[in-house]
Amino acid sequence: MTINIETKRLTMRQLSNEDWSLYYELQTDPEIIALCFDEPSEADVKAGFDSRLPNWTVDSEHWLCLVITEKESGNKVGVTGFNLVGGVAEMGYLLLPSFHGKGYATESLAALVAWSQDIGEINRYNAVVTKGNIASERVLEKCGFKLSTIEPNAYEIRGQLYDDHFYTL
Repeated sequence: MTINIETKRLTMRQLSNEDWSLYYELQTDPEIIALCFDEPSEADVKAGFDSRLPNWTVDSEHWLCLVITEKESGNKVGVTGFNLVGGVAEMGYLLLPSFHGKGYATESLAALVAWSQDIGEINRYNAVVTKGNIASERVLEKCGFKLSTIEPNAYEIRGQLYDDHFYTL
């Protein structure tokens, strides 16, 4: 299945080998990961990258990972995608800091949700945001997600515990 999703300003296509440097930067840039996770080893980043490379279908057990690109410039903005298990799509997205605040996360997530509704296998969308990541919470809310649960002290980043905010659509 070839996946190409377009919005007014963006295109999205499945991750390929040529996207290694983008993926690595998204997984290791301190500004990007500050409220997401501890910096992983290069081996862990490579394993995550490799696991997302196979062609994705609704029966896949790996994440659908789409590279977001600006139509006008051709610049890679970041990635978005989901992992589909039992009719539930766990959503995720990471954007390069130079593209924060432009509405690209909201635009790409809304387009991904709309596209995925046509595949007919998804009953619910979930997303988890670490407390303090207000920009990601706003993206989810703009896309219709609602805060459903808060799990106190659920996730540790750099030795500090954070609440997890669970969003559902």
